[in-house]
Amino acid sequence: MSDAELRRNIDLWGVVALGLGTAVGVSIFSVIAPASGLAGPGMLVSVLVAALPMYLIAVSYAYLGSAVPVSGASFAWPARFLHPAVGFFIAWARIIANMGAMVVLALVLVRYGSMLVPLPVKPTMFAVLVLALAANWFGIHIAARVQKWLLGAVLLLFAVYVVWGGASSFELARLQPMFPNGAHGVVIAAPLLMGLFFGIEAATEAGAEVRDSQRNIPLGIALSIGSATLLYLAVGFVSLGLLGAEALAASEAPILDAARVFMGPLAVPVIALAAVLSIGKSLNAIFAMFSRSLFAMGEAGALPVALARVHPRWHTPHVALLAVFGIGCVGLLLPMELTFLFLAVNIPNLLKYASICLSAAKVARDHPELDAQAAFRPRRMQAIAYAGVVCALALLFVGVEADWRPYALLGGWLVVGLVYWLLKRRFSAPR
Repeated sequence: MSDAELRRNIDLWGVVALGLGTAVGVSIFSVIAPASGLAGPGMLVSVLVAALPMYLIAVSYAYLGSAVPVSGASFAWPARFLHPAVGFFIAWARIIANMGAMVVLALVLVRYGSMLVPLPVKPTMFAVLVLALAANWFGIHIAARVQKWLLGAVLLLFAVYVVWGGASSFELARLQPMFPNGAHGVVIAAPLLMGLFFGIEAATEAGAEVRDSQRNIPLGIALSIGSATLLYLAVGFVSLGLLGAEALAASEAPILDAARVFMGPLAVPVIALAAVLSIGKSLNAIFAMFSRSLFAMGEAGALPVALARVHPRWHTPHVALLAVFGIGCVGLLLPMELTFLFLAVNIPNLLKYASICLSAAKVARDHPELDAQAAFRPRRMQAIAYAGVVCALALLFVGVEADWRPYALLGGWLVVGLVYWLLKRRFSAPR
């Protein structure tokens, strides 16, 4: 099986929908509260500070996506340009990350859905995973189309929130003082807000299924991260003007509480619907991208080759999709604590980002033939890529004090991966 069997059904807006749709998920409904507590209205500047590392990392993704579009990029690029073992362990660690992400999204989706109608938590989470599997089973174009519909609905609801809230109950005086905790507050709030941009590069995982990938991948990533930054600034600005930093920081549902100021009783169904749609599209994107990573590992022989099977009719990696569904179901056994789950997602993602930036630097330095193929070739690519590595590694250790258990979980999982890797090499070596 090869990438050639996967159909190129993702257009430019599909790239944007997968990237922006993955990033704009659960974080926007929760993280602005603690960020406001640390930085006050200066949280808006913290968004820009948080975006800077992701801009650097996004440049590396756009460059490699233009030069070497493949399925399962987070495995394939490090395996090819750094070392096969690096690609394997990054992808192995991301199994935990994706499991945690699916559980977080399903859990918060059910919590918001329960505002509209009472729902049993675990059975509903299982049903949500089934729906995500169904959306991806019949082709990436179906998943991308679902993603576009969901993203369009979410952006419309946020537009209503920004315009209605800004025109009715917004008070600029609530943004004073702008920097109650000075520059220090702005800086320490930034790591919390980085999660707003995670997944912006999602479409690179299906690079072999993107039409005109040399153009559409870098352009789609640029549109995604630019749009996400503007959206977060607009929502944060209006929320601060509606509640003020102190009230926003004390809220457990900041967007909902801010919406109550001008929507009244209508706020609950509108914001709950926005959350369900937003989180649902992120889960849909994770199913699509995680399955491509497992597909690439199966194709390379790093995991069982069955994962590289392509459905003869739908041209989807159906075995990999079933594996993703199974991993999500196992994740239902994890602790249902958001801090634990967020860290379980972020740690492997930061390792992945560092490896992708290193791979981009390697291509720019040692592979002129690939560099020449890239339609997107920024100046000082190596310097940008190394800066991305430094940012990713620096942020990797931020969460140790918050909860050590995800680090222990990942360490144990990597030990299991090492045993698997060594046994596979031993039994596959020529005798």
